[in-house]
Amino acid sequence: MEDKRFGVQNNQATYSSAGETARAGISDDAMKVLRSTYLLLGMTLAFSALTAFLNMNGSHPGFIITIVGYLGLLFATYKLKNSVWGIVTTFALTGFMGYTLGPIIGAFVAAGASQIVAQALTLTAVAFVGLSATAIITKKDFSFMSSFLTAGAFVLIGAMVLAFIMESSVLHLAVSAGFTIFASIMILFETSQIIKGGERNYIIATVGLYVSIYNLFVSLLHLLAAFSGED
Repeated sequence: MEDKRFGVQNNQATYSSAGETARAGISDDAMKVLRSTYLLLGMTLAFSALTAFLNMNGSHPGFIITIVGYLGLLFATYKLKNSVWGIVTTFALTGFMGYTLGPIIGAFVAAGASQIVAQALTLTAVAFVGLSATAIITKKDFSFMSSFLTAGAFVLIGAMVLAFIMESSVLHLAVSAGFTIFASIMILFETSQIIKGGERNYIIATVGLYVSIYNLFVSLLHLLAAFSGED
């Protein structure tokens, strides 16, 4: 009789634990992906910051090398996403992006505008935490934004090319503002994809969030510089 009672109690505990996850609205698989994503994201952000620091006094590799390096490493990461080599290419990608960011940060520091870098970094961190928390706590499905994000990406790319050709500071400012909004929505969308089961690969989830954080930081850096007269 005692064994049966204990069996009932154990089953109740199991059902209770499963019920807590169900009530939370996030499956065990989704929580596992979310934890793995945040762990890898934290490590890649730290590695990216290190490569940026090491190249603060260096030179920027240039637009062509940056685009080719980014797209090449991004393609390799997607191809290797289901193997341990995907983690290696993720670090290579984020390290390379940090490396290209180093000279930009270095220029601000050299100009005595390190406070702008600190402000952009703080705003980026606050925005990421706030947006991620919103997606996780509300558990709202933001997948309906996919079409808007696709269209927005093409519009921003076109505007960026146009701003580069016209060399318009106003258009550059508008592009930075657009990327700030776009990156913020992407964080909501990507976090929602993880907790709703739309994304089950933590490597791809990490890369998506990292790129959004990177774009948000760079855009805020340009906006703050423009409003402060440093740009």
